[in-house]
Amino acid sequence: MVEMHLLAVNADFRYDPIYALGVVTAFNRFMQGYRPEADITSIFDGLCKALEDDPNRYRHDAERLGAIANRLSQQELVSWLEQSSPIADAADLQESVRTIAHNPQFKYSRLFAIGVYTLLELADPELVKDETQRTEALKKICATLNLPEEKFQKDLELYRSNLEKMAQARIVMEDALQAERKKREEREKAKAAAASTPPSDTPESTGETASGS
Repeated sequence: MVEMHLLAVNADFRYDPIYALGVVTAFNRFMQGYRPEADITSIFDGLCKALEDDPNRYRHDAERLGAIANRLSQQELVSWLEQSSPIADAADLQESVRTIAHNPQFKYSRLFAIGVYTLLELADPELVKDETQRTEALKKICATLNLPEEKFQKDLELYRSNLEKMAQARIVMEDALQAERKKREEREKAKAAAASTPPSDTPESTGETASGS
């Protein structure tokens, strides 16, 4: 939210679909495991509305751009970003990409980098797992869109590192919750067992000897 606010008040910032994809992707991934899950949508809505923006615009643009990336290969995606392979039903998105590439005042952000990375991830999930191929593909995209490559790569390294940390934290949390559930079940079983066991009959002491004297 802080980064979105800082961008919103920056004179050079202009909303675009790749940025929207980065916002939606980052939010969804870092909110994985949040409970209650039903509140996630309202939290995202509140986040956007707090910045006087429309959450549905973010979702719509992110879904549309993601759908395009899903049907392209990595090479086709780069060609599309280079403006050399236009897509018939995405002329407005193509124009948005062209504007970014030719805008010397374009305001780069980490969320935009996440959007670019997500495009590549959707186009070729296996490629992004290979550091050499991933770095080379992102280098081409940076050159195509005139992005600051060094900062871009560092931002994505931080993003990927944070995702790994979040995944590890979720595993630890789930293990802790399972351990607590197991302890609770054991306590409940022990209580149930104790409740179902009749009290033992203990002869009351009468003070008499075994011979009755």
